[in-house]
Amino acid sequence: MVKRLIALALLAVFGAVFATLLLGYTPDSELNLTARYYAERTAAELGAANIVTAIVVTYRGLDTLGEVTVLFLAAAIVGLVLANSRPGQARERAPVGELLTTGTRFLVPMILLLGVYVFVNGHLTPGGGFQGGAIIASAVLLMLLANPLRHFSHNLIAAIESLAGLFYVTLGLAGLFLAGGFLDNRILPLGNLGELISAGAIPVIYSLIGLKVGAEFSSMLASLAETEEL
Repeated sequence: MVKRLIALALLAVFGAVFATLLLGYTPDSELNLTARYYAERTAAELGAANIVTAIVVTYRGLDTLGEVTVLFLAAAIVGLVLANSRPGQARERAPVGELLTTGTRFLVPMILLLGVYVFVNGHLTPGGGFQGGAIIASAVLLMLLANPLRHFSHNLIAAIESLAGLFYVTLGLAGLFLAGGFLDNRILPLGNLGELISAGAIPVIYSLIGLKVGAEFSSMLASLAETEEL
């Protein structure tokens, strides 16, 4: 009874706080100084049709590097914890249906192709490295569902993740020396706005992020699947 009263009291407090914020909210009538700068100059300065992804990759490139690092730490911790788990008794698995097995063979190549498309075209359309990497990892998940005993090479996944991260940081440092700052995409020609080969190094950067994120998610999925076998 006491716990319920405490929970209700906390809900009432949070409700009052959010109600105050909601009632006192007034939308801005115009963009602030930073937002106006991004809206007016991103396309001209960076050559990217997708302003949001251009901001994430270039102006806020250090934030993106931090996010990728956090994801890497999460994948490393999951792998470390599961690697140290004690093996148990093997459990019997229910047979996988033929529909799932056959569907996986057809869908996995298309899912991988979609993931690559999303991060390669991140400077033109909604999407980018994180979204494309997650799509690629979903193909790994589908393969594990179709064959729970499938084993993925952790060395290969680690090599892809490490090389993508290394080249990502290298491009960032190249921006310091060859352009205007860390991850400045103008180390490569901007090209024509709206074309696939445009926006400088953004397509390359997003491709590296997509491979890195996809490898990190895949590593966690593979580690979890192997633990389920114990």
